[in-house]
Amino acid sequence: MTIVSIWCRHKNDSIIGIGPDIPWYIPSDAKRFRNLTINNTLVVGKTTYETFPNRTLPNRKFIVLSDVADYEVSDKQNHKVVTDINVLKDYPEDLYISGGASVYKAFFTIPKLRPDIVVDCVYQGEMKEGLSGPKISVAPCVEVMEKEYFALPQKFELDNVITSIWLKKGDFVEQETVKKILNYMETEGK
Repeated sequence: MTIVSIWCRHKNDSIIGIGPDIPWYIPSDAKRFRNLTINNTLVVGKTTYETFPNRTLPNRKFIVLSDVADYEVSDKQNHKVVTDINVLKDYPEDLYISGGASVYKAFFTIPKLRPDIVVDCVYQGEMKEGLSGPKISVAPCVEVMEKEYFALPQKFELDNVITSIWLKKGDFVEQETVKKILNYMETEGK
């Protein structure tokens, strides 16, 4: 099993959301997320899960982290609720950590569940004006990433988003997964 964390954060402050909203809309970033996660299992919190159209995405499985065991998922065959993150230590498939901030923080604070790969997309532009609610940040996860991971030398820029791929130091990282991510990033936008 390989654990991949994928996020798009704002430069300088690592904000990924304001209230329930992503404070920018970049079609290429949404396409990148869609293409990198296709045919994989996404791990999300309830709030993030509920932001997906009809609480699903085609050709993906979902694990919804929730403290409510009987939380109702939209597709009982392909989506499941997990109340104890520790059961994912021996999950048989790759996991793509996809938000929100509390889910990222949970994975980054449990050494045995710390992601093997981080797809770190950093938006360089301005955030939308007029959004209300708390600023949601992954800054603690970025701090761990910068200490416990190393960045591959390639950086990919598209539509004001700079993407770097980070690998966990000291552990074997499944090369097929890394190659798949790099192959997509190298051909993205062409």
